[in-house]
Amino acid sequence: MSKGAGTHCVSSWTFRRLEPAWSLSATWIGARTRIRTGTEPLKKTLADIDRATLRGRTVLVRTDLNVRIESGRVLDVQRIEASMPTLTTLHEAGARTVVLSHMGRPQGRPSPDLSLASVAAYLGDRLGRPVLFVRDAVGQGGENAIFALGDGEIALLENTRFHPGETVNDPELAATWSGLTDLFVNDAFGAAHRAHASTVGLARAVTARGGDAVAGLLMARELEFLGEALESPERPFVAILGGAKISGKIDVVEALLPRVDCLLIGGAMANTFFRAMQLATGESLVEENRIDMAGELVEAAGDKLTLPVDCVVARDISPDAQTRVVARAEVGDMDRIVDIGPETRALYRSIVSSARTVVWNGPMGVFEIPAFAAGTVEVARALADACDEGALGVLGGGQTASAAAQAGVVERLSHVSTGGGASLALLAGAALPGVESLSDREYDRWL
Repeated sequence: MSKGAGTHCVSSWTFRRLEPAWSLSATWIGARTRIRTGTEPLKKTLADIDRATLRGRTVLVRTDLNVRIESGRVLDVQRIEASMPTLTTLHEAGARTVVLSHMGRPQGRPSPDLSLASVAAYLGDRLGRPVLFVRDAVGQGGENAIFALGDGEIALLENTRFHPGETVNDPELAATWSGLTDLFVNDAFGAAHRAHASTVGLARAVTARGGDAVAGLLMARELEFLGEALESPERPFVAILGGAKISGKIDVVEALLPRVDCLLIGGAMANTFFRAMQLATGESLVEENRIDMAGELVEAAGDKLTLPVDCVVARDISPDAQTRVVARAEVGDMDRIVDIGPETRALYRSIVSSARTVVWNGPMGVFEIPAFAAGTVEVARALADACDEGALGVLGGGQTASAAAQAGVVERLSHVSTGGGASLALLAGAALPGVESLSDREYDRWL
C-alpha cells in the first residue's frame, strides 16, 4: 500500500510554502485583500458604485435563487438569504432593482414546477414589501412592468432558463435585458462557472453600451474567502473531498495536491481509490473507468493523501438497514460502504483540529440517512471547532452545506459557499466566465 493512502500526513506537516505546479487562472475579487492573476486588474464590485447614483436607477441583478420548492413552499433558503445583502443595499439606496435567476433545468421551455413565483413571495416577506413577479421576462409586458417600478422597488423575472437562448449565451437575449439598464450586478456565484446569456452575455452587452458590470456583495465575499484559502493559506492547509464520484473532482485533486499539506478523502469517491489499492469494495459504488487514474493519484500524492482506515457498511441503502464497522481491508462481498468508520472519524478530527486553513467539499457518506451520517457530522463539528480556535474554514457544495446545517454548525464556520460547481472550478484552478466578464477597476485601491 502506498504511504499516501495511510495516515502519514498527521505527523508530517510541511510548513514551508510549497511551490505550486499550477497557477490560478481565475480572476479573484478580494473585499479585504488584493488578489491578482498575474497583472490582471481587480474587478469592480457594488461597493465601488457611488450609492448616491443608485436612487431612481434601474439595476439588473443576476442572483442564484435555484432553491428547492415543494407545493409552493421554499424549503431551502440559504441561497436566497445569501443574496439579501446585495438586494437590501440596492433597495435601501432607492434603486429600481430587477432580479434575474435560473431554477433547475427546464430545457429552454416553461415548466410550472420550476417557476420563481414562490421565491418572489418569499423575497417580499423577507424585505417587508411586495416584490413584483414578472412572468413575461422578455416581452413588452415585462418591459412595461419594469419601467413602471418606483424608487426602492424590486421585480423578479421568471426563470431565465425558460428561454432557449439562456444556456447557449444567446447575444440577442442578453441584448434584450441589457436595454433595461446601464448597471449590471452579478451576484450569482453559483452560476459563475457557466457562460450563459444572463451572466456573461448580459455583462458584455451592458459594458458594450458603456455601462458597468460589477460583482455583487455575495460574489465578492465568495471569492474573498476562496481566494484567501487558495492564494495565501495559513498552514497547515487541509482539503477535504467527499461525495459520490471521483470523476468530477480529478482536476480538483490534481490542483490541490501541490498546495495542501493534507488531503482527506471520504464518501463514495474513496471506494474507487480502494479498488486502485486492490481492496475489495463489495457492492459499493465504484467508477470502474477511473480506477487507474485513482491509482496514479495515490502514487503521486505520497504522504499528503489520507483515505479512510475503516468504514461503516450495510447490505442496503435504507433507513432501517443494519450496519457494522469494518476495517477497509475487510469489506464483504455483499457490503455497501455507507460512511467512514469511528477510527477514521477520530483521525480526520485530529488532522482538522491541527489545521489553520480548511476547504471542504462533499459529504463523507450517505448523510441523508441518519444511520449513515456520523462521519459527515463529525467532520462538520471538527471544522467548526477549528474555526472556533481561529482557523479559516470554507465549505462548498449544496450537500456539504446541508450536512453542516444538519450538524448545527453553519454559524460557526468562516464561510459556507453557495456554489457547488463554481467552488469546485475554483479549487481546480479554472477560470470563471461570470467573473472574467465583469468590468475591470479603472484604478487600484484597497476596498
